[in-house]
Amino acid sequence: MRKPFLLAVLVALGLGTSAAPAGRSIGINVVLNTSMTPDILKDLRQFGPVLDTIDQINAVHMRASESELPAIVALPYVEAANPDSERKGAPVDTVPVTDFMDGINTWDLDAINVTDYGSGRTIDYDGTGVYVAVLDTGLLDSWRQYFPQERIATEFARAYSGGGQDAGRVAIATNMWEHDQNSHGTHVTSSILGYSFGGTYINGTAPKATVIPVKILNQAGWGWSSVIAQGIVYVTDLKLSGALGDAPVVINMSLGGSVLDAVEEAAIDYAIENGVLIVAAAGNEGERGMGYPGAYEPVISVAASGWTGEWTAASWWRTLDVPDPTNPDDYYIADFSSREKPGQDLDVAAPGTWVVGPYQTQSGKTSYYYLGGTSMSTPHVSGIVALMLQKNGALTQPSVESILQTTAIPLPAGCRLVDGVNYCWGADATGSGLTTANAALAAVP
Repeated sequence: MRKPFLLAVLVALGLGTSAAPAGRSIGINVVLNTSMTPDILKDLRQFGPVLDTIDQINAVHMRASESELPAIVALPYVEAANPDSERKGAPVDTVPVTDFMDGINTWDLDAINVTDYGSGRTIDYDGTGVYVAVLDTGLLDSWRQYFPQERIATEFARAYSGGGQDAGRVAIATNMWEHDQNSHGTHVTSSILGYSFGGTYINGTAPKATVIPVKILNQAGWGWSSVIAQGIVYVTDLKLSGALGDAPVVINMSLGGSVLDAVEEAAIDYAIENGVLIVAAAGNEGERGMGYPGAYEPVISVAASGWTGEWTAASWWRTLDVPDPTNPDDYYIADFSSREKPGQDLDVAAPGTWVVGPYQTQSGKTSYYYLGGTSMSTPHVSGIVALMLQKNGALTQPSVESILQTTAIPLPAGCRLVDGVNYCWGADATGSGLTTANAALAAVP
């Protein structure tokens, strides 16, 4: 199962597992080591019904007794198989501008050096011509009150439902992408594009990028790897089909779970092999280690950092100037941010504490909340990647990951006292350090 890596105010959401009782009929994801054929599908059906196939990555979603899983794994044409893994992370008045380039800055944008307090944007790139697919809960009904319509690719937006241990076949849920009741995907999108804060425009990391909302988490904010894989493949095929022209594409995944799912892994590999870049949350499990897919080595993974200037003044998040040049002594790693364990790969850190954005607790009533989590840090890096791709659309996943790591500001193990709370972390918490847009862009050829 997949869930969003988010902390609402100070409430942490723990990782779940997807184990099913022995003998129970469960959803199983299967990746083949060869092309899919009618004979293979017929053979698999001896174990249970085949519900879905993803031909592009030779993947099958089926139902079978859990006790049959070892026999399925042992089949000569099976590369890997596992239980489907759980993952947890109407038109209204519109915004009268096409982007928030002239919006005010907030501490998190100042921290990654895309803006400076009182000076507006401080870099030459804004995300023009780049698509960012946000695989999440979709957008709220009221999204047009928060974002310019021009920045949301409604023609490519998609919602999926189903999958998992009980829901069965993965299906396309028409128009559900803009009827979210969770708010997670809307808040994540606001860190990329910026947002209207009751009529005051807030800048974004990449305010002229175009977001493709892909709803793969349900209204409760969790979902299944079989559904996420469909979303990844859908976005990749949009790029391959030419529907997006020759525009670069980034996928943001502010979600995760406790194990790496075989079909999700195959979908990620398929995306990266075809030029789609993927950024994912490290997780909110602290010392218990990273979540997946963030911990998967090819993915650009993001830890959550905070600023020592938090809560030192009224409206600090939009009225204080984060000191320049970036000094690691001004930052800390959140205690919830997942630490890197053996076999896991943590790349960089970005602002993920007390980030303000749209988050509704009452349907149809606009509201805003401070949220914390690696769900919040991830879109900051996805936005930086969009800026890098605007400068050079030929960049690949390995080259972008390398630039982010080599230009990051090291944040050694240490402690910081912030608003009376002592935050401490080790070398396993920061990856290569704090990422900043100006340094990453300067290294882009």
